Formats: sequence, structure tokens, C-alpha cells
Amino acid sequence: MKKNDIGLIGLAVMGENLVLNMASKGFSVAVYNRTASKTDAFLASRGAGKNIAGYKDLAAFAGSLSLPRKVFIMVKAGQAVDDTIEALLPVLEKGDVIIDGGNSNYGDTIRRTAYIESKGLLFIGTGVSGGEEGALKGPSLMPGGSAAAWQLVKGILQKIAAQVPGEGACCDWVGQDGAGHFVKMVHNGIEYGDMQLICEVYHIMKDLLSLSYPEMRDVFDAWNRGKLDSYLVEITRDILRFNDTDGTALVEKILDTAGQKGTGKWTGIAALDAGVPLTLIGEAVFARCLSAAKDERVRASKFFTSPQKSFSGEKKGFLADLEDALYAAKLISYTQGFLLLRAAAAEHHWKLNYGGIALMWRGGCIIRSAFLGKIKEAFTKNPALENLLLDPFFSKVIEEGQGALRRVVAAAALNGIPAPTLASALSYFDGYRSERLPANLLQAQRDYFGAHSYERCDKPRGEFFHTNWTGHGGATSASTYSA
Repeated sequence: MKKNDIGLIGLAVMGENLVLNMASKGFSVAVYNRTASKTDAFLASRGAGKNIAGYKDLAAFAGSLSLPRKVFIMVKAGQAVDDTIEALLPVLEKGDVIIDGGNSNYGDTIRRTAYIESKGLLFIGTGVSGGEEGALKGPSLMPGGSAAAWQLVKGILQKIAAQVPGEGACCDWVGQDGAGHFVKMVHNGIEYGDMQLICEVYHIMKDLLSLSYPEMRDVFDAWNRGKLDSYLVEITRDILRFNDTDGTALVEKILDTAGQKGTGKWTGIAALDAGVPLTLIGEAVFARCLSAAKDERVRASKFFTSPQKSFSGEKKGFLADLEDALYAAKLISYTQGFLLLRAAAAEHHWKLNYGGIALMWRGGCIIRSAFLGKIKEAFTKNPALENLLLDPFFSKVIEEGQGALRRVVAAAALNGIPAPTLASALSYFDGYRSERLPANLLQAQRDYFGAHSYERCDKPRGEFFHTNWTGHGGATSASTYSA
């Protein structure tokens, strides 16, 4: 009896669609779900008549797979992944491969890789982006883990991934242990930033420019045919033109409280741990947190006055500013994301291909955009590029767009419209381009109250000084120094 090419555990929306994707690409797939009725329902509906076999026993499921076995897990991140791994270990053999395609924390993937390799098996933690449509038609896949596993699964993963004409599959090996899930985490953080930036631009269009929904739809449609060509701009256009049954914009009736699954928060925590100024993504996460305080915001709105919103300029020109500001801010968001990838690569000894990562995000995923092709070009020209803002193309973009970003942020502030990520983008740029920042005063403050010491501009780097600022302290300074 012919064995199945791959098995998948977990028949929720993403799992079902990945199975159908695999089957459509010519692979025979074994499926298992902890709730057996879910397997039966899938095989009787969407999976009917396809090269998919269902199993209600894990031993039979594993026995149906060709060697070395390849098992794709699509269960909820966290304990469920560990429980599934423990259930699989007795029915798998040395050299078999377990693939976790959930939104797992990269730290868990580092731990699981070591644990599963200690059992003689191989492990892959892969990011899967693109939502249910991507899973069905071709997602962006970001695999990392046991290096020896890549050649065993490459043929399947690259075939089911999104394909970009002339560039290939949006899937390649990222790096060892948790590299794949770390890259997916940063992808999700950038996604948070992109979405919040678009929401702030929408807010300005609606409340300051007083554009109607059809007018806003037309603006996003035009932007999607230019330099802002992207999935998120495209779906924003579609959302703005979708009417409820009464003929009014449905989005206007959606409660303004945003949820999150945690990957944006993880990105912020990783950046803080690494000392990377991931300011824009951090603001995007906090914007969701603030939106969740709906009842409190409603009460606060009765306590405080808001500036009278007034726009007396030329709308067409300001919309051009909004487009340039959004483009420049997106660049800064991606810049910060790639800075975090570089810091993580140094810490974990991952050999990340930054241009390759941009290509993996070029199609299939939520942040896919034409913009990513330029990022790939930048890293192809200079793999050691320390900051995207220093690439000639992007330095020109930011130089030409900074005026628009300043005008948009100023207009939002003067009219009481919150624009935390747009403002954060501008603040990061102004800080990055400043030869001198006021951290000299900050270091003096730290030395004053904590004897933390400081370096001097007129002395070599690495030489530390402490001042007895009050005359009451001593000459002893703290034994550790952190700039």
C-alpha cells in the first residue's frame, strides 16, 4: 500500500486549508484531529474526493507515512504543541521530522528543537503567514530548526508556498532552532505597525479632511496602484467600500476596540531585551491596548475638550502628503524590524539572509507588498547593510518624504487626532539622524543619583568617569556601566 507523503495534525481553519493546498499540489496527506468527529466532517465535506486519508489513532496515522515521516502540527501555540509532541514521540522513529506551523514563541522552538533532537528526531518551527486564503492558495513560509530536516521537507514546503513570478517560492531555510519563528514574530510586529499606520491615515482622512467613504476608497485604490501597492492597502480599499444592509459603511458600525494574539507584544519584548529601538511597532501594540479601554475612553471624552478640527488647505496636496508620509513611516517600521533581526542573529548565531527574508514576505503573507522588492534589492547589493535608511534608494525616499511626514504629524497634533505610529516614525528618524542627543544630561543624572559613571567627549571611548556632584558623595562609582 502506498504511503502518504506527509501528515497534518489539527484541522482548524489553517490546518484544513494547508491540507487542501498540499493535496492540490499532488501530495498525499494523512490527517488527524484530537476530536475525531472533526476529521470525519472534513473528509465528508471539503476533503471529499481528494488524496487525503483520515485517521483516529496516532499509531495508524504515523504508520501511514512514508519514511522519514513528516508530521505538520497546526494546533494552538503553547502547551498544546508540547502535548502533541509527547503523543507523537512513541509512534515516530529516528530521523522523522516534526513541523510546528503555529504561532509559537521562538524561545519555545529553541527548547523544542534541542529536546526533539535529543530523542533522535528532527524538528522544524515554521512561520506560516497569509491567513486562511494564503494557507489554501500559497502562504509565506519561514522554516527554521534542525538543519538536517530542510532537504527532507524542502520539496513539499516550497511547492505549497506562494510563488512570485521571476523570484520563486516565498519559502526558504531561515536558520537553526528558533530562527524561523523569530522571523515570523518580527513579520507580525511589522504587520501591527503597518495596520496602525493605515488606521491613523484613515482617521486623518475621515476626521480632518472630512472625506466620505467612497472618496477614501478611491484614494486607497489609487495608492494601491502606486508605490504603496500592498495587500493591506488593497483590503483597506475593499473594507471602505463594503456597505451594511442599510447602505452605510459597515466599518463605521464596528466597535473601535482592537484585539491581539501576542506576537506584537513578543516583538516589543524581544526588542527591549536586545536594546533595539523598535519604537513604531511598540506604539502600534500600545495603540491596541488603549483602544481596548473603550468604556474609560468614553468617560474621558466627557472630561476634556478637543481642538476644533479645521482644515483650510488644499485636500489634493495634503492627500499627497499622506501618501508620502505613510510610505516613509512604513520604511522606518521595516528598518526597525530588520535591526531586530540583525540583533537576534548576533545573539543566537543565526546566519540570516535578510534579502531572502524580504523575498519570503514578497508574496502570500499579510505584509506582502511591492515595497519588499526594494528591500531585497538593498540587501542583495549590500548584505552587511546596517540600517535600511542608509541604502541609496531608501535614503532618497526618506529625504524626500520627511517634509510630508512632518506636516502630517503636525496637522494631527494640532487637531487632536492621535497618530502614535506616524509620530514615532518621525521621532526615530530625527533621533537617528542627530549627531548629538541629550543623553549627555541623562548620563549626568544617572551619575548624580546612582554613581553610574559616564564617558567624556574629550576622552577615548571606554574610559569612565564619576563626579561627586554634591560634595557629599564619595569617589566610588558603580561597578557596572550601561550606555
